[in-house]
Amino acid sequence: MKLTRLKVVGVDEFALIDIIVEAMGDRAQGEWVRLGPGDDAAVITPTSGFDQVASIDVLVPNVHFPAQAPAFLIGYRALMVSLSDIAAMGATPRYCIVALTLTEADVGDGSWLAQLSGGMAQAARDSGTYICGGNMTRGPLNIAVSAHGEVARGCEIRRSGGRPGDKIYVSGPLGGAGACLRQDMLLPVKVDAMNELQKAYYKPQARFDWQQGLSSASCAIDISDGLLQDLGHLTKASGCGARLIEEKIPLTTGASLADALNASDDYQLLFASEQPHPDAFHIGELCTEKGIWLNGNSIDTKGYKHFNA
Repeated sequence: MKLTRLKVVGVDEFALIDIIVEAMGDRAQGEWVRLGPGDDAAVITPTSGFDQVASIDVLVPNVHFPAQAPAFLIGYRALMVSLSDIAAMGATPRYCIVALTLTEADVGDGSWLAQLSGGMAQAARDSGTYICGGNMTRGPLNIAVSAHGEVARGCEIRRSGGRPGDKIYVSGPLGGAGACLRQDMLLPVKVDAMNELQKAYYKPQARFDWQQGLSSASCAIDISDGLLQDLGHLTKASGCGARLIEEKIPLTTGASLADALNASDDYQLLFASEQPHPDAFHIGELCTEKGIWLNGNSIDTKGYKHFNA
């Protein structure tokens, strides 16, 4: 059996690392990253009295993004959707680690990789985090992003703290990414000329602007698999049910109620609290009856299924 390293004519893996680091610019090292890419491992400076929060996502072409989409948008989306889990815990983002498997076609002359890295770097800037290292090898294209943050010790927001009577909120309009998929708008797409539905899909925002608001939340989750399915995770973990009010569910312009309820990739925060949150959208209330109810009718919590054909 012949083993091959990642190499194409004129571009070897070490030259590719240089391309990535150059594209990362100011996002390769910073306030919390004392030593970034270029050594055997990164060195991170933790904050005293804080817990570390970590998550990882793997993105596969034509499952989590169109293979023919601009590399910049693929990179931006990959980093931001991974960071969304950190936001849902009420944590502050600190750094990400990225692992890639690439084909020779992906590598090419290095320009595709530079654009991918540039998209990740922009997402890191937009969210106030850094990309401190990673790994790459030859293989079918896959992108793995491990996102790390920190939260004051014992102050993380879990899925399991909801109580009957808590009001249910979302941090923003829903259904935009689902509508983009449903209306077959993923391609063609241009980085600097996207419509609102394409922006919802390719440039989701991890809602770190909601950290202060989440401090009074009893439970929270980011909406990655559809409102109903992710609300189902909250209610199951909290041992209660939920009653939703249809007319209060905020929709992205061009999206339908079905897009908001069942489609994936919104990456808004879904949380419950006994306190009012006037800057969020109040869409219902946790209740003692198990299940999810919409306008008084029981509703199935279907959404995105990771292992369905």
